[in-house]
This record gives sequence, structure tokens and C-alpha cells, in this order.
Amino acid sequence: MSGHSGVAELFATPVLVTNLPDGDVLNPQLKALILARRAMHPGLAHSNINGWHSDTDLLDWGGAPARRIASALGEMAMRHTRDLASPAAPRFSWQPKMWANISESGAANAAHAHPGAYWSGVYYVDDGGCGADPAPGGELCLIDPRYPLVQQAAPDLAYCGADGTPLRAEQIMRPRPGMLVAFPSWLQHSVRPYRGTGTRISIAINLSVVPHGRAAP
Repeated sequence: MSGHSGVAELFATPVLVTNLPDGDVLNPQLKALILARRAMHPGLAHSNINGWHSDTDLLDWGGAPARRIASALGEMAMRHTRDLASPAAPRFSWQPKMWANISESGAANAAHAHPGAYWSGVYYVDDGGCGADPAPGGELCLIDPRYPLVQQAAPDLAYCGADGTPLRAEQIMRPRPGMLVAFPSWLQHSVRPYRGTGTRISIAINLSVVPHGRAAP
């Protein structure tokens, strides 16, 4: 920081958001693939509460639509990642791992992070109606990693940013079909309980770093 007075907001956490222009084409294909997979597999138990979590090899059974999502996230992450020792020619690529989540009424995802990856992302195939209406819940919640300390010190207080707006310990994002969100994999996140009558479908992606010259696992 310089010697000038003011407010500096240090150590920002990058959160990337885009809407895929071909989402209207991809989403019906992805929805059919994911619902068919659920019909054949019982799913896994990780952060999901009541909802269905697929195996993590969606890239193997998701075909071209899944590869399109992985590619879009990889391109977005590459634009926002710098190889400090070789900025003009990055010496790494991404190894994606993907899975699907289906949430019906009463489903949620507990707070968690993704150790071992660098970027994590979520793509929304079907928002279950919660994108246009807050009543069904089902929002993505991004949690300040300093949250416990702040709450222990003075739970009724909040720091203010440069514009005077209180800085919240949680940031809420309401999903919409075709929306792709990326964030650092260490950032804890959760999904608030979904109370709608539809089917909320998302795809989660982890991007791990593969140095050039080393085979991906």
C-alpha cells in the first residue's frame, strides 16, 4: 500500500461468472444424460444432503456436451491464471473432473471445499425455478474463509468496504440455466435447501494443475 489515505480491500477472492451462449442447446442434452445416469446408478454420498451425486467420471459418459462445459471452464480459468515464472507461455494445463448433482425438494449441499484442485466450477443445467423466484431457495453460497474468526469476535458487526457497504461473511448466487461459475477450490461453498417442486440439476467441475511434460493421472 502507498502512503495515501483511503480504504484498500486486500486479498480479493476471484469469482468468475459467465453465461454460455449455447446453453439452450446443451441443457436438454445434458439433462437427458444425467437423468438416464441416475436411473442406472445409486450415486455417491459427499456434500449432498438428500440429493443425488453422480460418479465423478461425467466426462466419460457425458459426451460432447460435457466436454463443451469442461472446455469453457478451462478457457475461463486460463484467462484468470498467471504462470508467474513464464507469463507469455504457461507451463501447465488443466485436468478436469466432473460430476452431476440433482436436487429435488428438501435437497441441499453442506459447506465444503475441494482440496487438491486449483479452480472449481459449477454449471447450471436446470435451476428448478429458483433463478427467477427466491422462494424455492437452492442458491449457491460462497463462504468467507475468515468467517469463524469474524463471528467469534463480534457477531453483530461487519467491516465496511471502500464504498461503505458492509462486507458479508457469505455471498449468495442465484443459479440460472446456462450460467457457469468458477472460484478457487479452497473456497468453502454450499447449496441452500431447495424447496421447489421442480428438478434442480447442476454439473460440478474441478480443474487440477498438470505441469507440461507430466502425464495426467
